[in-house]
Amino acid sequence: MKVLGILGSPRIGGNSDILLEQALAGAKDAGAEVEKVVLSKKKIAGCLDCGKCNDTGICTIKDNMQEIHKKILEADVVIHSVPVYFWAMTSQMKAYLDRWCAFFDGQWRLHKAYRQKMKTKKIGLITLCGDPNVSTADPIVHSFKNTCQFSGLKLLDVVQASAAAKGEIANNEAAKKRAYDLGKKAVI
Repeated sequence: MKVLGILGSPRIGGNSDILLEQALAGAKDAGAEVEKVVLSKKKIAGCLDCGKCNDTGICTIKDNMQEIHKKILEADVVIHSVPVYFWAMTSQMKAYLDRWCAFFDGQWRLHKAYRQKMKTKKIGLITLCGDPNVSTADPIVHSFKNTCQFSGLKLLDVVQASAAAKGEIANNEAAKKRAYDLGKKAVI
């Protein structure tokens, strides 16, 4: 089993990264092969809504997203970790998620080229915010829930936590355990 971690925070070693590492450790301890993609280290342009991927399933924009699409297709589970920036997901995560268009045809059905690989895929989500009220991240959760519902992907339990200063979440044993358990349960 392959588990792909997608870090949507530009802050390497930050709270989102720490919890994603916990989730990947849980998956690895459960026997999965794990890999992490750091979106801020990749060149990912926003979707141009050109519609060309509707027929081919291949995005015409030449950047790192083609490589990431391949990794998504090869993975059984994709766990995303992203902080709240101005009450929404980071620009890196938004550009990445928008480029999922290539997985769909003109009628917004999973593209026939990818249907078999995508229909059993599990999606995990970890969100962090500086607000003590973790529901501040609900718009991000809503985006992922809708994406999964409309495409038939299975959304796993969502881990939501609060931490502001870089690395602060390392002191939150409960949040680290929830992230670890997310990764472990994704594999079992």
